[in-house]
Amino acid sequence: MTVSNNLYLALIHHPVYNINGEVIASAVSNLDLHDISRAAKTYGTGAFYVVTPLEDQRRLVEQIVSHWTEGLGAKYNPDRCEALRLIKVAVSLDDVRDDIARNGECAPATVVTDARPHARNISYDALAEMIKGEHPYLLVFGTAWGLTREFIEEADYVLAPIIGRSGYNHLSVRSAAAIVLDRLLGQDRLNA
Repeated sequence: MTVSNNLYLALIHHPVYNINGEVIASAVSNLDLHDISRAAKTYGTGAFYVVTPLEDQRRLVEQIVSHWTEGLGAKYNPDRCEALRLIKVAVSLDDVRDDIARNGECAPATVVTDARPHARNISYDALAEMIKGEHPYLLVFGTAWGLTREFIEEADYVLAPIIGRSGYNHLSVRSAAAIVLDRLLGQDRLNA
């Protein structure tokens, strides 16, 4: 299976909206850490960055990751250990870009996700072709009620939204990340 080590994931906790449309820093979810890192490992991404400006939330992520990669969790569930080793903690998106560039890559192009259609949407097919090259790409997911408009406008690309059949459109970020990775790197893509 082809591994896309030039595709990185970032889960942004600020700036995001709350249910009232106010800009907040959201709390880290243990489930997001476990499920997104497992999807990232399954599809062969380079790393999974958890981005929050809140020091207590960064410490929480580090404690959870440490438990599963160095503590009893590593012995209890080696598969989970392997997945959670992909997690890196960062204060900002700029820190993520710098970290990727320090790993011998150039600065990554940013691709944000959004539940709403956007005038600059690119298709999954287009992005799947782009990530086959050498240039690194950073696939960015938002928490809470999504990334702010300003954050989205600063991205290089905006990935087309996931649209179901019912009109209901509020997937968990864990679900969205798994769907997006499968559309970009799944077995169907390899056979195409």
